[in-house]
Amino acid sequence: MKKKVSAIIACYKDERAIPLMAERLGVVFTKLDVDCEMIFVNDGSPDNSQEVLEELAVRDPRIKVITHSRNFGSQNAFTSGLRRASGDACILLDGDLQDPPEIIEKFHEKWLEGHDVVYGIRVKRAMPWAWELTYKGFYRLFQRVSYIRVPLDAGDFSLLDRKVVDALKQVRELHRFVRGLTCWVGFSQTAVRYERAPRHAGVTKYPIWKLMRLAWDGVTSFSSAPLRWMTLIGLLVSIAGLAQAVRVIVGRLLYPGTMERGWATLVAIMLFLGGVQLISLGLIGQYVGRIFEESKKRPLYFVKETVGLAEPREAGR
Repeated sequence: MKKKVSAIIACYKDERAIPLMAERLGVVFTKLDVDCEMIFVNDGSPDNSQEVLEELAVRDPRIKVITHSRNFGSQNAFTSGLRRASGDACILLDGDLQDPPEIIEKFHEKWLEGHDVVYGIRVKRAMPWAWELTYKGFYRLFQRVSYIRVPLDAGDFSLLDRKVVDALKQVRELHRFVRGLTCWVGFSQTAVRYERAPRHAGVTKYPIWKLMRLAWDGVTSFSSAPLRWMTLIGLLVSIAGLAQAVRVIVGRLLYPGTMERGWATLVAIMLFLGGVQLISLGLIGQYVGRIFEESKKRPLYFVKETVGLAEPREAGR
């Protein structure tokens, strides 16, 4: 009996790339000789992605469509697709074709060898060097502060065995960092190295502020290091303050009238301490805010309609 593979493609403003993605995926799955389904998750695209997807679904029954009621983000789009996929393995791809579908052949080989998670390692990106440096810096910082080991330079592009998909479906947290959760659930994991292609069309869907928010979600989901850092800074500031107080007292006793006087030093110290306190409160507030968001138990997404799939039985919580 043939294995079934589900491709889950998160789409946002990918109208021009979607037909080519479907074509290239079809060629790959035909070559692999597997049963397949291609689940395109239209995450509230404001372009004509929905019309393009519906037309493709009419021509190819392997193509399924999930349409969200608005843009909920790529991490929730992948979650939505994983919850509907029926394959023995699921493959996560972005809809802009930067992750070449042809690499799935190597993923499939590793999967047949017995690995439950096969993730892509980006050895090279088609982007300015400053962005490349930023990405590499984040992954290395994240690996140092996180209590799980996330592979360096690995994105969402990956193959997940059914047992891993079932494990991820049990995770209900609101602020999701899929690549981190994939490592957190465990199982046998291996890597495939590849070069990330230039964007097929359009511009990036992840401006700097979205990338920073995703990075912060990753750090706060899998690390309490920022809180420890602020505790350490507070301890160092307290030690420095105590040392300064001792210096002033000893100086006044041994060398009366020679110690410096004035407001400049006092104001500088007050501003510094005030800044440290505000940063500390801000970090604590971020973690408390995440607790508050989780306590609401809001759904991760809402499905507006589907094509080729059963109607949703529940909201995406």
